[in-house]
Amino acid sequence: MIFLLVIFVFGLIIGSFLNSLIYRLETSQNFVLGRSFCPACHHVLGLKDLFPVLSFIFLKGKCRYCQKPISLQYPLVELATAIVFVLVFFFVLQDQPKLINSAIAIVISYYFIMAALLIVVFVFDLKHYLIPDEIVYSGIVVAFIYRLFNIWKLDNWDLIRNSSLEIRNFEVLLNPLASAFLAALFFYAIYHFSKGRGLGFGDVKLAFLMGLVLAFPKIIVALFFAFFSGAIIGIGLIAASGIGLMALKKKSLKSELPFGPFLVSGIFFTLFFGERVVNYYLSLLGT
Repeated sequence: MIFLLVIFVFGLIIGSFLNSLIYRLETSQNFVLGRSFCPACHHVLGLKDLFPVLSFIFLKGKCRYCQKPISLQYPLVELATAIVFVLVFFFVLQDQPKLINSAIAIVISYYFIMAALLIVVFVFDLKHYLIPDEIVYSGIVVAFIYRLFNIWKLDNWDLIRNSSLEIRNFEVLLNPLASAFLAALFFYAIYHFSKGRGLGFGDVKLAFLMGLVLAFPKIIVALFFAFFSGAIIGIGLIAASGIGLMALKKKSLKSELPFGPFLVSGIFFTLFFGERVVNYYLSLLGT
């Protein structure tokens, strides 16, 4: 329980960093160098202004120096990151009970990094209808390196220490690579035939990352979740917009919904529950 609390606090801290990263991506600033500052008055923030969530509460949602409102994005991203990190730790270890101690740190670190990158994609696309290439390409590199690492067995130290690379070892790469290319090809077809109106090209790159992270059959679960939830929310927004337009007696109806957040939600849903969903359907098929 204490360890989960430590992970939660760690997630809050990483969430604070992600907020800074998102803002610097928005303004094309260097996110490695430079101190945090208020986006409204540009006053450099002190340590007491940077406590995740708590600073927002104690400052009553306003900047200490200019009294301008602080976006709800900041505490929400911090809390979301903390919750996701706890879920990652809980579900990943539960689904991979045979991991040796030396592999646990690698696996958890990988999923923490991937979760952080996906949260940035979620927020950035939701705000700007754009998926930043820097984040997606970073995720693809990290996921590919992790898949290469999986060439060695993670649940047996003797196999890791004594194994030699053989052609058959690389079979573990075929599934995620094939899933990545097929998912990207599927999304590219939608992008091409809709001439960019159905999906953006950023979604094609994100689909490649999805396949690399999840592989088959989990990629199917993630895509189904993304399209189903996107359709439900899209229909709800269109209906709400239609009611609002009728009330205003307007004749046009146009709505736009970024798909990246649904793809990211599909990845998280599948990471946490995908194994159970797949096993359930396999049991229905009697396999």
